[in-house]
Amino acid sequence: MIVSINGVLTDAAVARIDPADRGFTLGDGIFETIAVRRNAVRHLATHLRRLREGAGVLGIPVPGDDQELAARIGACITANGLKDAVVRVTLTRGVGARGIVPPPHPAPTFVVTAAPLPEPAGPAKVIVAKVTRRNEHSPLARIKHLNYLDNILARREAQAADADDAILLNTAGNVAESTVANIFILVDGFMLTPPIADGALPGIMRGEAIKLARAEERTITPEMLARAAEVFLTNALGVRPVTHVDGAPVGDGEPGLITQLLATRL
Repeated sequence: MIVSINGVLTDAAVARIDPADRGFTLGDGIFETIAVRRNAVRHLATHLRRLREGAGVLGIPVPGDDQELAARIGACITANGLKDAVVRVTLTRGVGARGIVPPPHPAPTFVVTAAPLPEPAGPAKVIVAKVTRRNEHSPLARIKHLNYLDNILARREAQAADADDAILLNTAGNVAESTVANIFILVDGFMLTPPIADGALPGIMRGEAIKLARAEERTITPEMLARAAEVFLTNALGVRPVTHVDGAPVGDGEPGLITQLLATRL
């Protein structure tokens, strides 16, 4: 695999990130996951806008304009000979001294990796996580930062329960999202998704699904989730139906019609 580090293409086997990079030592950075289909980088401008918004929250300078960043991403895809790919863009604050105080003049690290696009994931069985919750009050709930430990704890809980993913509740006990995706439910004839204020990440595919499904942003309680007729997850790689929550079937236990139609469109 060929990776791009600060615009330089390097074989992954010899690529090097400084051990003092704050992305490694402190999780001080952000990332984006981007789908490439038939040589087209999906929603690139929107991804780069969200990257800049996240960098602004953390106070990390973005090294280059959108044209330059797009060129780095394109070069990495081409170097790996991929037409259908999943691209990860990682931006860290760069090298810093010991301690958590950010350096006054950071030199950010900008990394691009590309891998073959995986096959669409099958229907998911999920649980509602009990080991951790989403802090909807934190500004970090709105950006794709590098510290995913809450998500990892919840995913470990799901694995232990032989489930594919875990739904995170927020501090008020309402549904926020899954460990790697936004969530939508069809309940009482309405397509709903949690609002950003409830701890949902402002996902790019989430925005597309809201428009296509005419979904409403509304607080979702665990009780509403339990009686939903359809449930599905969205992230940059597409739409994934949910067929079981905490062992109970969603609807008839098969992917719903609306979910299937959206998966085809998105």
